[in-house]
Amino acid sequence: MPRKNESYESMMEKLEDIVNVMDSKELSLEESLKKYEEGVKLCNKLYKVLNDAEGKIKLLTEDGEKDFEEE
Repeated sequence: MPRKNESYESMMEKLEDIVNVMDSKELSLEESLKKYEEGVKLCNKLYKVLNDAEGKIKLLTEDGEKDFEEE
C-alpha cells in the first residue's frame, strides 16, 4: 500500500526514473536486479491505486460500469 504522502504521480515518476537508469547506464547484474525489484514493487502499488480508483468510480455510477457518452 502506498504511503500517505506518496501520490500516484510521484510513484510514476520514480518508476520512470528506474526505467531511465536501467536504459541509460551500464549496471551490474546485482544493481539491475535491485532496480527491477524496486520497479515491480512500484508497479504493484500503482496497480492497486488504479484498482481502488476504478472501484470508487463503479460505486459512483448507478449501474456499475457505464460507457461515457458524447453530448
